[in-house]
This record gives sequence, structure tokens and C-alpha cells, in this order.
Amino acid sequence: MFEHRSQPLLPRRVFYARLARHIVGGLGLVAVMLGLGMIGYHGFEKLPWVDAFVNAAMILSGMGPVATLQTDAGKIFAGCYALFSGLAFVSVIGVIIAPVFHRFLHKFHLEMAERAAKKDL
Repeated sequence: MFEHRSQPLLPRRVFYARLARHIVGGLGLVAVMLGLGMIGYHGFEKLPWVDAFVNAAMILSGMGPVATLQTDAGKIFAGCYALFSGLAFVSVIGVIIAPVFHRFLHKFHLEMAERAAKKDL
């Protein structure tokens, strides 16, 4: 997926395209996670879709639920969804930041190789 450290640095245009793909992928994951939360709140708590959206979005963003949960099943779902959301948030950030971090490390390795080559001359 990423170039090896012995390969040249990608042109900026190609790097920005890779970054855009990762951002779209991260946003796609957020949409899927939001959809799962909405389905769960709608199914377990019988919340209208808009209220299910608000609750799922608030949990996914780390703010906490808006509606008071009435059923035990809804409370268990909300707890599991909150745990899932915390891990998912970290994963999405990793997906989005990976190309930037890789480019930084790749550039660093190329500079180190350049210095080593000059030193050998």
C-alpha cells in the first residue's frame, strides 16, 4: 500500500490523492458506525430516526447520550456502542493520519540515506 523506504518520495499530487482516499475511507467508516448506532437505538429504545441519529452521533463523538434510556436492552446496547465507538474513533484517526505519518517517516529515511551516501564519498 505504501512505498518502501528505498523508493523515492511520492509527488505531492499523488500523496494528496492517497490522503483523500484515506479521508473518504475514514468518513465511510464513521457513516457505517453512525448507521449501526442509529439502528441500535431505533431497535432497542424505539427512538424515532432523528433521535436515534442524535444519540448515536453524540456517543460516537464522545459526548454521551441525549435521550434517557428506558430498557435494559437499550442500556446494554448503549454501553457496548460507547465502548465500540471509543475504539472506532481511534481507528478512524489512525486511518486518516497514516499517510501523513508515513510520508514524514519516508522523507526522514530518505534524508538519512542521503547523508550516509555523502558520508561514504
